[in-house]
Amino acid sequence: MKFDYVPENRWKELAIDFAKRWLSHDGLWFQAVEKNHGMDAAIMNDIQAWEKQTVLEARRIMEMLDLQPGGGLDALGECLRYRMYAFLNEQEIQRPDEKTLIFSMNSCRVQAAREKKQMDFFPCKPVGMVEYSKFAETVDPRIKTRCVGCPPDPVPSNWHCCWEFTID
Repeated sequence: MKFDYVPENRWKELAIDFAKRWLSHDGLWFQAVEKNHGMDAAIMNDIQAWEKQTVLEARRIMEMLDLQPGGGLDALGECLRYRMYAFLNEQEIQRPDEKTLIFSMNSCRVQAAREKKQMDFFPCKPVGMVEYSKFAETVDPRIKTRCVGCPPDPVPSNWHCCWEFTID
């Protein structure tokens, strides 16, 4: 095996650490663009990156789970559990009925860090709209995405963002 130096009992820890490294790079990249070009430019560039990244991530997860496009909300729920930051954030999936999936990010590592530093929440809604809708559409083009709430919207104390996915 190519990675036989990694003990079997360390893979989970390694996966979580990889996710932290990825998120750290994402944040540092964003801050560099913001510093050099301003918040609006940073958000615009972040949206452009997420338009592609979220599709790639969904496809890779679907391939790993051996899922084909068109699997509906059940497939979306399963794929959301395997996103890179799912290993770092506290998230919850609810299914109020067979045509609806509610996904809430109960604790977002980025927003929690900003909260701890008594900073305003990062206004991630424009990026999230692209990220979540493209992810869901990759899993199943019939899925529609609606933002329940995400900064800069006021959000309750029990989640940082919340998304509703529906299918007819």
